[in-house]
Amino acid sequence: MRRKEEQSQQQKLAAAKRAFKEAEAVGNRSEEARWANTIGHILKDRGEYLQALRWLRNDYDISIRHLPEKQLLATCQSLGELYLRLHRHKDALLYQKKHLELAKDEDDLIEQQRASTQLGRTYHEIFSKSEDDHSAVRNAKKYFELAMNIAKTIKENPPSGRASFLKEYIDSHNNLGMLELELENFDEAEDILKKALKICDEEEVIEADDTRSRLHHNLGCVYLELRKWENAYEHIKKDIVICRQIEHCQGEAKGYINLGELHHRNQKYDEALAAYRKALDLAKSLEDEVVLTEQIYQNIEIVKKAMEVNDELKKEELNLKKLERNTKMARGTDGERICLLKQNASLDRLVDKSTTIFAWMKFREYAKKKKKIAHDLCDREKLGDSFIIIGESYQNLRKFSKALKWYQKGWETFRSIGNFEGQALAKINIGDVLDSKGDWKDALDAFREGYRIAVEGKLSALQLSALENIHYSHMIRFDDAEEARKTKLLIDKSKQSRIEEQELEDSLGSRCSETKTDLDNLSTDDSFSPKKHKLNSLKANSNDIDDELNVNVPLISLLKSNKRKAKRRPACGTAPNASSRPCGSPAQSISRSTDSFTVNRKRVRIILSDGEGESDEDGCSEKIITSPVEGIATSDELSRKYPSNAVHQVQDVSPVASRCTVGGRPRANLENSTSSHKSKSFKSDHVNDSRVTGTCDAVGNSNTLGNNNSIGDGSCNLFQNEISTADVRACSDESCQHIIFKIDQELVHMDLNLYGDGCKLNIEQMKVELACSYYLRLSREKRSRGLVPVIQHMKYDGRVLESVETLSTLKDTAHWIEVSVGVMVPKHVMKLYIDCCEELSEPPNLEVVRRLYNLEVSEDEILVSDCQLRDISIAPLLKALQMHKTLAVLDLSHNLLGNGTVEKLKQVFMSSGQTYGGLILNMHSNRLGPAALFQICECPVLYARLEVLDISGNSLTDACASYLSTILRTCKALYSLNIENCSLTSRTILKVADSLDSGSVLTHLCIGQNHPVSGNAVINLLLKLATIKGFQELNLNGIKLSRPVVDSLCQLAKECCLSGLLLGNTNIGTEGAIQLIKPLSKDTGELVKLDLSVCGLTRDYIVRLKDEASLISSILELNLGGNPIMKEGSTELASLLSKPGCCLRVVVLCKCELGLVGVTRVLGALSENHTIEELNVADNVSPNEIEGLTRNLRSTAERSKDEDICVLNTDEEHLEVADSEDEEENKDDLERQSMQQLAASIKMARNLKVLDLSGNGFSGEITDMLFSAWSSQDRASLGQRHVDENIVHFSVQGSKCCGIKSCCRKL
Repeated sequence: MRRKEEQSQQQKLAAAKRAFKEAEAVGNRSEEARWANTIGHILKDRGEYLQALRWLRNDYDISIRHLPEKQLLATCQSLGELYLRLHRHKDALLYQKKHLELAKDEDDLIEQQRASTQLGRTYHEIFSKSEDDHSAVRNAKKYFELAMNIAKTIKENPPSGRASFLKEYIDSHNNLGMLELELENFDEAEDILKKALKICDEEEVIEADDTRSRLHHNLGCVYLELRKWENAYEHIKKDIVICRQIEHCQGEAKGYINLGELHHRNQKYDEALAAYRKALDLAKSLEDEVVLTEQIYQNIEIVKKAMEVNDELKKEELNLKKLERNTKMARGTDGERICLLKQNASLDRLVDKSTTIFAWMKFREYAKKKKKIAHDLCDREKLGDSFIIIGESYQNLRKFSKALKWYQKGWETFRSIGNFEGQALAKINIGDVLDSKGDWKDALDAFREGYRIAVEGKLSALQLSALENIHYSHMIRFDDAEEARKTKLLIDKSKQSRIEEQELEDSLGSRCSETKTDLDNLSTDDSFSPKKHKLNSLKANSNDIDDELNVNVPLISLLKSNKRKAKRRPACGTAPNASSRPCGSPAQSISRSTDSFTVNRKRVRIILSDGEGESDEDGCSEKIITSPVEGIATSDELSRKYPSNAVHQVQDVSPVASRCTVGGRPRANLENSTSSHKSKSFKSDHVNDSRVTGTCDAVGNSNTLGNNNSIGDGSCNLFQNEISTADVRACSDESCQHIIFKIDQELVHMDLNLYGDGCKLNIEQMKVELACSYYLRLSREKRSRGLVPVIQHMKYDGRVLESVETLSTLKDTAHWIEVSVGVMVPKHVMKLYIDCCEELSEPPNLEVVRRLYNLEVSEDEILVSDCQLRDISIAPLLKALQMHKTLAVLDLSHNLLGNGTVEKLKQVFMSSGQTYGGLILNMHSNRLGPAALFQICECPVLYARLEVLDISGNSLTDACASYLSTILRTCKALYSLNIENCSLTSRTILKVADSLDSGSVLTHLCIGQNHPVSGNAVINLLLKLATIKGFQELNLNGIKLSRPVVDSLCQLAKECCLSGLLLGNTNIGTEGAIQLIKPLSKDTGELVKLDLSVCGLTRDYIVRLKDEASLISSILELNLGGNPIMKEGSTELASLLSKPGCCLRVVVLCKCELGLVGVTRVLGALSENHTIEELNVADNVSPNEIEGLTRNLRSTAERSKDEDICVLNTDEEHLEVADSEDEEENKDDLERQSMQQLAASIKMARNLKVLDLSGNGFSGEITDMLFSAWSSQDRASLGQRHVDENIVHFSVQGSKCCGIKSCCRKL
């Protein structure tokens, strides 16, 4: 059967390759892409993923170059799916998001559903592998729910030509069920999956259907976790049968993996091995399923190891019976106690081995025997230990009420003898049981109580265990990112403390090795007797207990309670031992080292050793295997993968040693990711900031900051830095580029590489840095005046340092540079900020300090954009603003601020007492949610003050609609509102429209980049805006505009005097753009900004535009980028730009397919234009054009030295060729002359201040030649360049070529 299937696939593959070659030969790009895609899918189904990737990449390249965007839908979906199978999540997300974006652009609900499903799958797998990726689980749930809602919509209203969308709707249930399974919400997962099966039955889906197989597969995993063995077996067998019937080899293999796991858990090892071997045969038939094959091999080895442990357990049982007989004979004698202790040690080994092989019934039996022995020994510590173990047995048997009863008994026992360790562990276990029952609040309280006890008892291992559980609760159960982040910081601190303790114990242990007692040899079979973790528990005071015997009677299993769960999973995921197991399995890895114990939380686990040091060797030794997620379906094909559950181990992060330390101590990071990502190192608020540093290495290492900004006490300096009379060079290392600056009696070390523009120094930037550094070094008393220094000049070798100095001039100097302070100017907010940092024990954010120092803005303007501020680190600034009172402009954009900051801002505004005067509030590109707008609504002070509100780039969603409506109605001074890219839909746009009336003062509105927004919603809005007499600027970028919308837009242009109209990527087309020309052309010349990028415009639009004199004379900024104007339209462009009335200042023509000739023409026209200052002609020259030019430029370099640059002739038919002697030289000379003409055009564009030539494929030699032309004549001493790979920016001093984000750009 399989051989026939393989032959059939080979025939299909050969036929597809022939068809591809035929399409390629005739140049049929559409067919060529289609067959490449088909070949990729055939290879993917055969398991040949790498070959499939090559063909699908071929499909993508053809489609993106030659076919409409709509053709990319299938390609992006295929690539996203394949990259996911290869576990390349970053690439998978890239294509899946592009797939979703294209689907939204095309308004294709079916493709949106598929893309959402794929995105959910990828985020689900990322979460499965990352252990604590908060954002991943959020995104997985978001996209799975989105996919389900879309599937439901399509199912109820199927598009024409498609009978049903039932399968996709059922698969959406399956995916959500799988996510609940991963989150260990087994009951919820069961309900969702059973509901999906019920839909299958109601809709009469055939039995042999891949949709049913996925549901049976995941239900099998759920029932494995619920210990409902018969139900699990029923669904696993159904999954296998269906996969065999539909010839889905991969799914059948994974079904057998689950079957093997079922037998393994029930100690049926022969049946388990048989199932795994069947799975192995199937996996080997898939060429690139290496991960799956390796996983099965490991599972087989694990079962074999379990068989050995089971044999050892039987031997130990015989030994226990022997000891029980000896104990009976020793009753009433002096040897009775020794016999009981030996019996207890034997039971400890049996408990360990039964845990390892999941024999929980036997585990309970041994635990109860331990209780009886502890009672006979009159040892309350051992009694408490036995209670904990009995509780664990019931927990793993999922009898939670009984587990709680026994854990509670254990806690009470340990409390009665003052044993902090036992109390803490009992509380943590109680929390774990409550969490499994769904009582999350009480579980969190129990974890917190366990942590409190562990802190009181100074038990670092249990502190860490409790914190991991608290972190999991905040992150997964309560979705509280802020609390999760705070807990993560405590976890990292606890890990570091434990590492230090372990190192101390190791050093002491090496000098004290004679502490063993006779009880260590009680075991009769040392060959499999595990080492036990010695707890520093408080002993009960009892005269009946022999001190010598008590030495080695530990609470053996306290740290092996329910934390034994290394959680083996069947095919829904892999464990540290790579066994196939369901999420949340209560079983321990068979490969667990006997020298270690496991303290784990359902998903966040940590391996701790038994006093032997924390290293990989002492932890779990089994290789961690990652494999794909199983049971998550896309809407159009079988695709099941395995997530991985990696062990979260202690990381020992040691700082990089400094080569030139200058009296500084490292700064502690107080902010970690709010998403609870695992991180090997902290990142500071200004992680890339090594401008003022005490170490050279810090410059090259973003994780090692030498910035000594820790705040001192009393009157000490913020920076401790004494002047040495010895060699004052910054560093003896030749590679070190630091220079020492002396200000009064302070020395500041700076890396000059960070202050260069090209090869020249940016003196003004250096002065700001030095001034801030000097101020931070002042004592508290000197800072109290609030005066900051203004650097007048810098000298070295007796002369003033000028901006034209080069780095090479300074780096060899052996003296410090003298810095002269001119005047001291007041910067009250800066002073308050530093004081508040000191008060709150927060290190100053150096980027914030620089922004507050800005001498060009007033004290009422706070511009702290892009400073890596978070809700915690912004606290000193907010407190400073509260003390400062007055505020006119607050720019907090491009930070990492959430709703908490807006709530605190409300308090700042309310306490200021400032009830009048305009306020500009800019918080775009942060992490705000809809509730942030609620705080604005609740702040009456803003009703009369708020004039500009920019909250674009935040995930506000339609939940903010009512808040936006309230703001528009109540904030009577609001004239500018920016809600671009806020995940809004038609619902919110309609709410905004309803909130506007003729009395509104709104003049600027930006709603672009929101999807989906219907034409009716936009028309409604335009009609309302037309009634507002003063309305001036509208941004609809990224919203697809239909013909009726364009008509309404024309009416708005007639009614209002628009100063700005941004319609980029709206698909308005040439016809629609031409239709707008007349309404926009007014004698008043109001329109100054027009964006028609990526609108499908052709040269016809340029022809019409250049004839509209009134429009051309008013526009200052024109963006036509991404339109196919072509070389033919460059003549019209040149004519437009050279018109006497053209007043353009900024022109964007990137990706217009102008070619080298077209770019030359456009630049040539600027010789007659005296207004254009910025021109972007990036990505206009094809690689083929450049290849020949570069080749010939080298061979003729010497000849061209003496040649004068030709006078530009923009007429392509009359290009002059200098000194041509024969026909063979004509071609080479023509190519050389093309570059010379381009250089001449650049040279003649004298008024140009910024030129972008990026992405045109110019070689280094060509770039040098062009920059030489740029830096001639009027720009001789001002020319600057920024060249990096494909980036080629020319500019002049004082003009920024890049670095300003498009959303922050102002005209």
